[in-house]
Amino acid sequence: MATDEDTVRSTSTSAQLPYQRNPSPQRKRIRVSYSDRYIPNRESVNLQAGFSLKPDSSATVERTTNRLTENELDIQRIEEANRTFSDVLRSELFGDDVPSSEPSRTPSSSNSDMVSAGSVTPPRSHTSAPSTPSRNLFTFMSSSARKTPTRQIGGATLDVENEVFSLSPVRFHSQKMLLSPRKQLRSISKVPFRVLDAPELADDFYLNLVDWSSTNVLGVGLARAVYLWNSFTGSVNKLCQLGEHDLVTSVAWLQEGKYIAVGSHRGVVQIWDAEAQRKLRTMDGHTSRAGSLAWHGHILSSGSRDKTILLRDVRAPGSYFRRLTGHKQEICGLKWSYEDDKLASGGNDNKLFVWNSTSESPLLKFTEHVAAVKAIAWSPHQRGILASGGGTADQRIKFWNTMTGRQINEIDTGSQICNLVWSKNSNEVVSAHGYSQNQIAIWKYPSMRQVTALTGHTCRVLYLAISPDGQTIVSGAGDETLRFWNVFGKGRPEYREVTLLDVVPQLR
Repeated sequence: MATDEDTVRSTSTSAQLPYQRNPSPQRKRIRVSYSDRYIPNRESVNLQAGFSLKPDSSATVERTTNRLTENELDIQRIEEANRTFSDVLRSELFGDDVPSSEPSRTPSSSNSDMVSAGSVTPPRSHTSAPSTPSRNLFTFMSSSARKTPTRQIGGATLDVENEVFSLSPVRFHSQKMLLSPRKQLRSISKVPFRVLDAPELADDFYLNLVDWSSTNVLGVGLARAVYLWNSFTGSVNKLCQLGEHDLVTSVAWLQEGKYIAVGSHRGVVQIWDAEAQRKLRTMDGHTSRAGSLAWHGHILSSGSRDKTILLRDVRAPGSYFRRLTGHKQEICGLKWSYEDDKLASGGNDNKLFVWNSTSESPLLKFTEHVAAVKAIAWSPHQRGILASGGGTADQRIKFWNTMTGRQINEIDTGSQICNLVWSKNSNEVVSAHGYSQNQIAIWKYPSMRQVTALTGHTCRVLYLAISPDGQTIVSGAGDETLRFWNVFGKGRPEYREVTLLDVVPQLR
């Protein structure tokens, strides 16, 4: 409804312009300027795909870290073909002055721990401006100015590298590059080559019931008994059986492979001669189950639910010569280092300690894990490098430099870590997982790029061991099966310092 003020304004306007009609709306003209200069708009252009630029290193690592596709070998072939194409293209463009496709990897002084651990400083970002090659692309050289190989044919001297007589679409240097031998792609079978039934294999995170000897005999604890499986003959023998109210909680072979230690639910540790199938001695000292065992020459260490670690000299008449205390809950992981006299222990208190045999207090204490630490592995390639894995609430593999006492790397696996094994033939780490993936993962160290993942177990993979030749791993799970996987290639034989006669001389 119009007001009086609006009526007066409308009347006065009509009086001033009696013959003016309401103008019709007109479209506003847009002036377009034309020019012969073309300026491209790069906002909607994908330069990465259009020019096949090399992606940023961080993006590459993120893309390849957790690649678990079924056609991994095809992906490796495609990547190898792309690298070959890039090398040939650079050779055709720049000739002999081929710029490097990888940036320099000079470790800085601030990364001293990483350098000492054998790791490599990550490559720099490729966001910087490309550098111009030092060679002048417009400088030509006569064929007589450079020395080239020649061949005598019918009394005439011919230049074998002369591109005038070549039938190949690429230069001679590129031809040699294409004909050079390529690295054989590694193929890891996703299917185990052998599966053994293991009835009554305990589904207990804190036990260690599988170990592989240097004589290629697998020891497995099933309920109250210990069974030996010979890899050469495929035969299975029952070594021992504990009492009616007892259970096998851990097994561990001596380095030489003839003697095996058996831990029990009552806390007693027995030493057995596997060849003669007779018990040599029984050692007590624990008040609860002995769930972890580890040999170091003639020294046998045992970890128990009573929160203690006992060091036993099997040559001495006593049950043990030193008791190590420091953990607040059950000891579930023990491993001796290869070179040094160091013992790593993991407990249900989320702690990782490093000891030596001459002290009753730990040398190092690592408290960064937030779940039980059972998975422990020393590097056989680099001195003082230790790997540890946490349980369900942690799910991380952490790497430590025990020479400096610092953490050098870690990776989130997304699943409970039940066991770790460091390959002797290649610098790779094998991890066994429980909730929720129930798989076996292989990682390249120190980049921690996942090589592959092996699946098949229907329960969490609690037990893991590696063959004496370092080529095969065996995994055990709560689904009561043992699965054998061909994973690694051949390696150099392992040097052993301890002889059999030095271990138990009074038992000859």
